[in-house]
Amino acid sequence: MGLVAFLSSKLISGGKPKQASGSIYDFKMKSLDGQDIDFNQYRGKKLLIVNTASKCGYTPQYADLEKLHEQYGNKVVVLGFPANNFLWQEPGSNEEIASFCQKNYGVAFQMFEKISVKGNDQHPLYQWLEAKSGHAPSWNFCKYVIDENGNVVGFFGSKVKPLDDQIVSKIIQ
Repeated sequence: MGLVAFLSSKLISGGKPKQASGSIYDFKMKSLDGQDIDFNQYRGKKLLIVNTASKCGYTPQYADLEKLHEQYGNKVVVLGFPANNFLWQEPGSNEEIASFCQKNYGVAFQMFEKISVKGNDQHPLYQWLEAKSGHAPSWNFCKYVIDENGNVVGFFGSKVKPLDDQIVSKIIQ
């Protein structure tokens, strides 16, 4: 994060770190197809939460996210959150995003409706993730690992691929 972005974020937030109350299991959100998803169903499971975009240099990571879902689906639930926060790289509607993910990458892991992952309209889930991890997404395809007790146990930037040993080791331990 550059100095200007850092100072801007402190001015916007009043310089106070974000506070998070409750649990990851308290969230209820809509899937790309409009279904209500209660995060309580993920209790006792590890989660990999990632903000996604269809027109990004990291978009090919969808393929590795799907491989991770297929290879380690018995150990982790992959949750994708399309966001248009970084250079408008996710301009599509929920329907267009779903079609793109299926057609180009065969995505079968759980995808959610488009949300904001930073800024004044940051979704409460990402407020919670930022407060618990100390990290906000710096670009598309940032990843959070949540353990089976609902604790954030890892944050990985965009450059870290989903099948990287750093991530896989958090999942299989």
